[in-house]
Amino acid sequence: MPTSPEVATFATGCFWCSEAIFQRVDGVASVRSGYTGGKVDKPSYHDVCGGETGHAEAVEVTFDRTKVTYETLLDWFWRMHDPTTPNRQGADVGTQYRSAIFWHTEAQRATAEKSKKDAQDAFKDPIVTEITKAGPFFAAEDYHQGYYNANTTQGYCRAVIAPKLHKLGLDEK
Repeated sequence: MPTSPEVATFATGCFWCSEAIFQRVDGVASVRSGYTGGKVDKPSYHDVCGGETGHAEAVEVTFDRTKVTYETLLDWFWRMHDPTTPNRQGADVGTQYRSAIFWHTEAQRATAEKSKKDAQDAFKDPIVTEITKAGPFFAAEDYHQGYYNANTTQGYCRAVIAPKLHKLGLDEK
């Protein structure tokens, strides 16, 4: 009996970074950049950048749970960003860049809560990551999808994403 793919939704700051990392994790079938966690229906990038929608830049990760576990994705989540800085990742500042896990099932919620507690040992400062029930996910504009793969020579990609992929050992994937 085949298993169906599972969906996980994470916010780690800029969705270009999150997307580039999760795309390189074995067992991940697809990654979509988008917006979630806010109060505006079908927001645009411009809307979200204004900081008034309540949405976070996020990625929707579809994965094959026979090849990668939700726990493994959470491990990548904690390593790919600084979950101790509220509403900020590097030079990206605002509520749209907050750290968040948007759970889809009670099992994901419980696993995320345990993972957060366990991850705290790796950080000096308290983790501020919100763990919230997933709501509507709005795909970002087409030019945001696969951004790093299509723009490896762009300044942000060279200065921020490429070094992050290297640090995580994903630059050769």
